[in-house]
Amino acid sequence: MLENILVFFKALKSLFAGLWRVLDSLRKGLQLLLLLVIAIVFLASITPDDLIEPREAVLVVSPQGVLVDQLSGDAFERAVAEIRGLPLNETLLRDLIEVIRIARDDERIEVLVLQLDGLVGSGLSKLQELSGEIVRFKQSGKPVIAVGDWFTRDQYYIAAHADKIYMNPMGVIPIDGYSRYLPYYKSAIDSLYIDFHVWTVGEYKSFVEPITRDDMSPEDRESTEVFLGALWDAYQADVTAARQLSENALQVYADDATNLLSRANGDTALLALNYGLVDELLTRDQIRARIRNLVNEQKTDNDDDYQRISYEEYLAVVRAEKIMPRADNTVAVVVASGTILDGSQPSGNVGGDSTAAMIRRASDDQDVKALVLRVDSPGGSAFASDIILRELEVFQDSGKPLVVSMSSVAASGGYWISMGADEIWATPTTITGSIGVGATFPTFSRALDQLGIHVDGVGTTELSGQANPLRQLGTDASESIQQMIEHTYSEFIGRVAEARGKDVGEVDEIARGRVWIASDAQTYGLVDKLGDFEDAIISAAELAGIAEGEYTVEFIEKELSFAELIALEFTLLTAPVSRYLNIGPQIPETFQRLLDVAIEPFRFVDQLNDPRDLYAYCFCEFK
Repeated sequence: MLENILVFFKALKSLFAGLWRVLDSLRKGLQLLLLLVIAIVFLASITPDDLIEPREAVLVVSPQGVLVDQLSGDAFERAVAEIRGLPLNETLLRDLIEVIRIARDDERIEVLVLQLDGLVGSGLSKLQELSGEIVRFKQSGKPVIAVGDWFTRDQYYIAAHADKIYMNPMGVIPIDGYSRYLPYYKSAIDSLYIDFHVWTVGEYKSFVEPITRDDMSPEDRESTEVFLGALWDAYQADVTAARQLSENALQVYADDATNLLSRANGDTALLALNYGLVDELLTRDQIRARIRNLVNEQKTDNDDDYQRISYEEYLAVVRAEKIMPRADNTVAVVVASGTILDGSQPSGNVGGDSTAAMIRRASDDQDVKALVLRVDSPGGSAFASDIILRELEVFQDSGKPLVVSMSSVAASGGYWISMGADEIWATPTTITGSIGVGATFPTFSRALDQLGIHVDGVGTTELSGQANPLRQLGTDASESIQQMIEHTYSEFIGRVAEARGKDVGEVDEIARGRVWIASDAQTYGLVDKLGDFEDAIISAAELAGIAEGEYTVEFIEKELSFAELIALEFTLLTAPVSRYLNIGPQIPETFQRLLDVAIEPFRFVDQLNDPRDLYAYCFCEFK
């Protein structure tokens, strides 16, 4: 009787789940259709002629949110959010590089303006790649102007590579270096009578520390000081060279901020001007007038403005103009950006199954002669990482070269999926290594006891119920997990040793969870060459025996549904509409940052889904 009831409820659950999927798809379809109609009406009435044919225009590059290698989430929801005018959280790095590269030789573009107020943050390696393209644009003889009401550390890095920097007289440039401060929860967890069981291999494997300690361990502090110091040194060297400042100018600017500001009578903008960080202090209207004079004094209908085109609009124009047939020789690119999770995952996370499927498409495509795996990941599921690594090995078995291009972070599981490549490229400021494995498992028996709730029962084997989170963790279960952790770590360093041509003991010395900056990782043989994404593409083509100019680069993305494909194309076309539809609730930015810091370790734990709960992850985020 009980079995029949359970079968009935399971069938009922499946029925409602299927019905919900149908209704949700119908909702999305109707919503997309409505938005298409609205957008067409808006575009017909507000889109200017210069959207189709910009002449003597200023290209305005205004990144929003975080610079990323891959946009996060569902394409349909991104399109809806943009049309509704909701704030953008991410900007695709390769879009910015593409528009600047094309604009360099486009006679219609006379000036490049960097409007950086909306940029929230970026890894230093991405800032370096973008700034490198800006420097190449300047070589065309066209001026580059950076403008802003103020500049954060990351915004200023890009601005420093412009010909001129104009800032508002009320502005400020708070360059305070790099830091990594984490919230630690051990006392809070203890006060809730929760037992977090932890297993790791490697004294530097620190991703579990927020739940096992109340402070940073000496090992994590040592490792962090090394890679943050290397990042700060690189930042200072690049900015001081670009602005022709003294070698230690930024260190003094940060360390002696109070005295320097006192000499400027508390005027932060004047301090920045006197220190050589900006060229002029101008109000917004003065900036517009200055830029207008650079474009043959051409005016728009508003005499106070200048002829401009946003990078989104320009990207849509040039892509429409330069539709080219696919070459027989293709260098394919698969982006692995975000936490590595089991199964099929949306963009912004690295799904074991979905990423393997993209690699398989490259393997099966006869036109693909080489593959570049662009990695920007702190790792995650050990199982999913190995699924991806195996698919990459199958690709290499076909005789085609595999090159890895490491972005800002390629650590732990991010290194796992990289280690077997024919070549590993990284920027000098890439964070990598963190070769180690860990696991956590919470039990709540003491918390339940405090509430007067007691768990009791029977099992058929010694292991039965030992891993029940409502009970104390059994000794056999704990020892089994420790053995799995040690075995997985041995597998990890063994495969690194085989892939990198090293002894296992040699790998173990530089592993044990330690984080490395790529310039050091190259010394230890974890990275082959230092260079950016473009360098990796060129090298992949050379390894495949393809001459320069005889191949195309093609990004392989997760296959989308018909509605998602429409939405993705629709997003670029409707970019102007978002400026007219500014609706939707917003969480204050400061409060959102506080929430992000507070819940990050728990959000990380919540999304992990390794079938054995074994993780190769690096908690190496910093500010």
